Amino acid sequence: MTLAPTTSVLALPDAPARPRRRRAGWSLLALPLAGLIAAPLLAVLVSAAVPAGAVWRHILHTTLPEMLANSALLFLLVGLMTASAGAISAWLVTACQFPGRRVLEVALLLPMAMPAYVCGYAYTWLLDVAGPVQATLRSVTGLRWGQYWFPEIRSLPGAALMLAMVLYPYVYLLCRTAFQQQSVALLEASRTLGHSLGGCFLRLALPMARPAIVGGVALALMETLADFGTVQHFALRTFTTGIYEAWFGLGDRGAASQLAACLMGLVAVLLALEHVSRGGRRFHPTTDRIPPLRPVPLRGWKAAMACVLCALPVVLGFLVPAGTLFTLMLQVGDPLEPSRFLPFARNSVTLAAIAATAAVILAAILAWAARLHPRPPQRLALRIAGLGYAIPGSVIAVGTLVPLGVFDNALDAWARAHLGLSTGLLLSGGIAALVFAYLVRFLAVALSAVESGLARLKPSLRQAARVLGASPARAVWRVEMPLARGSLLTGFLLVFVDTMKELPATLIVRPFDLDTLAVRVHSLAADERLAEASTAALLIVATGLLPVLALTRALRRR
Repeated sequence: MTLAPTTSVLALPDAPARPRRRRAGWSLLALPLAGLIAAPLLAVLVSAAVPAGAVWRHILHTTLPEMLANSALLFLLVGLMTASAGAISAWLVTACQFPGRRVLEVALLLPMAMPAYVCGYAYTWLLDVAGPVQATLRSVTGLRWGQYWFPEIRSLPGAALMLAMVLYPYVYLLCRTAFQQQSVALLEASRTLGHSLGGCFLRLALPMARPAIVGGVALALMETLADFGTVQHFALRTFTTGIYEAWFGLGDRGAASQLAACLMGLVAVLLALEHVSRGGRRFHPTTDRIPPLRPVPLRGWKAAMACVLCALPVVLGFLVPAGTLFTLMLQVGDPLEPSRFLPFARNSVTLAAIAATAAVILAAILAWAARLHPRPPQRLALRIAGLGYAIPGSVIAVGTLVPLGVFDNALDAWARAHLGLSTGLLLSGGIAALVFAYLVRFLAVALSAVESGLARLKPSLRQAARVLGASPARAVWRVEMPLARGSLLTGFLLVFVDTMKELPATLIVRPFDLDTLAVRVHSLAADERLAEASTAALLIVATGLLPVLALTRALRRR
């Protein structure tokens, strides 16, 4: 006999399945925001499609071949110098032990704080015919100018050297990380087979670090494309100077847009070559269990040579130009009174703070939209928003002013016809256009910092908050946002400093009554008043040290 259970389970009818509602929320803004950021690039392409005018035909038959030749030679020299300086210094501080290594591995990042045009101004004052170096040489030897040989600083190789001295840290950072992640077993096996440390570097470490080298050189070359102050001061015709001359000197926006489209084509070719150069090869290690690389002690002349090779980029790329600027500031300095000089600094800081804040907010929206809803539209939005950093500031400036100018002119014509008044330049003549150009140019920098911070956050943290009843937005705000504040601050700092240094976009888009420190330095240097430009230039360099110090702290911690 079996006993019946004392409790029974009532069979309830199944409740109708409630359709699951996707809570996209503010993530739906991701694609429209990315489209807005990419609008200037589309405007350049549309403007370049108009029939060629007389100015464009004149440029095509006169200065365009010179622009192509100068850009190609500049690419070649900057690429070779940044690759050699960055890879060699990264290998020495990673694989070798020599006096001063701990200091140099951090000091090699200092040239990142020096804008290329500021470095060019300092070396021009120092090495030009009337500079102290040649003046001392003439006084010591008794020779007159023309009776001795001295390298011409205002030349294409001189401009390439100025750019390479401040851009090699891109290659150094990526190569140092790549060398630290390489298999120690392979390097030790190579040493066992009789290869020297230099042989291991050339035959094994350097080929395995090829993606890092190519990626760093690509970043350096894109910065070379975007440079305006250095090449203009050194009297070199490049696409950036050609865009500026076509816009302001010849007054033809169509020709400027066509030159900007050519420059965008060069950037696209550069990115495509960087992608194709890998050829599908794999460079990652075969195991995750990688012991730390033990530096090999160097003695005698080898230690001295390693110290000199690592110290030379720091001396040439930071100490010499910074020391020159500091000396000029003490001796001459800016002739303006503090009440007239401080507005330049105030304008720079205000614009940089607004642009950095807006960039971090937009980057947070895009990054968290892709994190909460990892679907193709959100991933596409991230890719579109990151295009601006690969485009020079002069191109973005043209792409910003052309559509805004069309809108302002149409609005002004309508207001005159229907209201009898003129609206003027509401958008293209104000600060909003300049901040928007900064956003297009540097949003990718903030995105990179925010995404790297989010990649270190485990999804289980947000899932635990959801289990406890928090909505997706509340889980992000209360859990992930505080944990990612370091990355948000890093993104703010990087965009702030890049905005302080940006010159071509500021020159083209800024309102006529708004001058920044970068514009002040450029205007004084254009008048050959380099000593008076030292104060504003040194302030830009001092601001650029902030992210370098943050980066060195992160490297020390790691």
